[in-house]
Amino acid sequence: MGGLNDSVIMEIVLLALSCSWEKKLFLILICSLLYLGVILGNLFILFLVIFDSHLHSPMYFLLANLSLIDVGLSSTTVPKIIKDLLHEYKVISFQGCMTQICFILIMGGVEMVLLIPMAFDRCTAIHKPLHYLKIMNPKIYISFVITGWVTGVIHAMSQFLFVIKLPFCGPNKVDTFYCDFPKIIKLACTDAAKFEFIVAANSGFMSMGTFFLLILSYSFILITVRKHSSGELSKAFVTLSAHITVVLLFFTPCMFLYVWPSPPPSIDKNLFIVDFAITPVLNPAIYTLRNKDIKVAIKRLCKKISYSRLC
Repeated sequence: MGGLNDSVIMEIVLLALSCSWEKKLFLILICSLLYLGVILGNLFILFLVIFDSHLHSPMYFLLANLSLIDVGLSSTTVPKIIKDLLHEYKVISFQGCMTQICFILIMGGVEMVLLIPMAFDRCTAIHKPLHYLKIMNPKIYISFVITGWVTGVIHAMSQFLFVIKLPFCGPNKVDTFYCDFPKIIKLACTDAAKFEFIVAANSGFMSMGTFFLLILSYSFILITVRKHSSGELSKAFVTLSAHITVVLLFFTPCMFLYVWPSPPPSIDKNLFIVDFAITPVLNPAIYTLRNKDIKVAIKRLCKKISYSRLC
């Protein structure tokens, strides 16, 4: 077909979007509201970090990058779903499907890796407060972000180039909302079992390895602080609770998808909503509601807006 490989499939039918009109309206409303929340919430944090000089620190630089990635991750799937729900024929071209998979893998990999320097940042701030700015200098935290993007791209390309070479000449229907990596592999005209295992092992190892590393890091911080005083433990727990919540929200669906590659359709669809809509919209809310600096920055912004109106 002169496309990405010698596949015969020209388009892929998304069966999960074929439902009653009432359910379509409900999904359109939910997806639209969640996506609006993702865009407004994450771009608001990005705006605050860029234009408020008090937030020009390593932690908020990393948070701004996380917000940018959440916007990108959600934008790869949710707008397409809303558009498809408005049409009778729910399909995506083979090239479009491969492109969607590529962007999902890149954005997901980058966010996964970016959560590690965010944990390191909190660890440094709590354990080495006097040396924090020296350790977390601009060269270090910018290199963290670059490393995250490079790792995410390499991880995505290693799997994407592997899948794109598979022959897709048979069925073209999947019971999902978007081009789900494990499900698309099953459409290949070959023995898919070994390829599913390789992909699940690759992504599963990265997901679970990163998750346990983060949990161990946060546990180490809390155990170490506990030895000093209960007041410091309480303060540290409040600071870390937002980070731990984000980690759990992000990694739980990922581990289900790759440790359990063939979950029941109902669970699979719910995991999609959590991963691509609920988690990205909750991240800015979690960091805003639990972060004193962000609250103060919002108050400063409100004062500036009120002052400009009076002038």
